Amino acid sequence: MHGTANTDQRARDLALAIGARVKHERQSRGWTLDQLAEAAGVSRRTVINVEQGAANPSVGILLRISDALGVGLPALVAPPQGNRVKITRRGDGATLWRSESGGRGVLVAGTEPPDVVELWDWTLAPGDRHVSEAHTQGTKELLQVQQGTVVIEVGDQSVTLDVGDAVAIPGDVPHAYANPGAQPARFSLAVFEPGVGAGSRTEVVDA
Repeated sequence: MHGTANTDQRARDLALAIGARVKHERQSRGWTLDQLAEAAGVSRRTVINVEQGAANPSVGILLRISDALGVGLPALVAPPQGNRVKITRRGDGATLWRSESGGRGVLVAGTEPPDVVELWDWTLAPGDRHVSEAHTQGTKELLQVQQGTVVIEVGDQSVTLDVGDAVAIPGDVPHAYANPGAQPARFSLAVFEPGVGAGSRTEVVDA
């Protein structure tokens, strides 16, 4: 129970930190809530909830907001560092996705815009499936399996990867990661998103 309480507190702290950063970036641009909502393609209520730290927004929602602000997703989850060498110690990454069965997606490192590279550490519990909407045009993803078996779905194509296997996929089409096995699966994911803040996303349903 103590571990669960610590996890919940870290999730709340992260939500509050993200909310404060979003509000700061929005206000520094002189934008209203409605202007950010329109630029990001989300509802005004979603922006309010994010800024208040009252919700655990999906990775897709955070990507839309960070792109609209032109700062990139890593900037929303990590405090600014003056040193060019940015270190994320073990256990300090931002957990931006959790499944009810214990899976999680942790953003462990990232670069600054306009061309953003994100490094993720993903764990999928047996039966987990994470669906990702299409990212901005030109986004690429590289994935390598460290443990178990992972099924990658890209459009109408599906590939199965075992330990040590790697794949390069387009990130600007709908895609998903799934664990069909009976044991946890783990993989490293690098995402390259060019020209952050230069374009806009299509409308999204808040979920």
